[in-house]
Amino acid sequence: MASTTEATGWQRPIVWYEALMRFLAGMSMIMIVIIITAQVLARYIFGTSLIWAEELCRYILIWQTFLLIGMAYSRGELVAVDIVPNLLTPRLRLALKAVMAVPILVFLWLIMVSGYDYSTRFGRQIIPAIDFISVSLIGRPVGVSIFWVYVSVAIGSGLLGLHIIGSVIADFRALVKGNHEATPHPTIPQA
Repeated sequence: MASTTEATGWQRPIVWYEALMRFLAGMSMIMIVIIITAQVLARYIFGTSLIWAEELCRYILIWQTFLLIGMAYSRGELVAVDIVPNLLTPRLRLALKAVMAVPILVFLWLIMVSGYDYSTRFGRQIIPAIDFISVSLIGRPVGVSIFWVYVSVAIGSGLLGLHIIGSVIADFRALVKGNHEATPHPTIPQA
């Protein structure tokens, strides 16, 4: 995709979305490295333990996984068996991709709806790690609901569904333009 300055009107939100996802990926990894480093230093140098470190890293990893799975799909970084699609012509490959997208999108819709329902059931539970940190820093709990961890399943499923739809549309547009190489097969990693 083009840079923000080169992008046309409809491409600009996609470029911003991709930039935001890359930023969140980097920031979440930095946070995990800092937290785990602090935990290691606390345990092996100071002889104590940060009781909240593992829990907070777990929640960051959950969000990281569900937010970035769509990007991984678009970049061809998910495991796939592409023997049959590689044997097909571009037109048949698109037809196969569109047919396969339907049950996948139905499944993602069910996961999204069920994930949201599940997250609302536990909306009264709080995240102990965040309360422990806030009590240590500001002297009072903030009471962040576990809903914000569980809702990542619904959000990630929705984003992956949008990536799948976008991939089918991009392949269709490339086929109509006669450019079969414009949108590479999703299982071929991008540089």
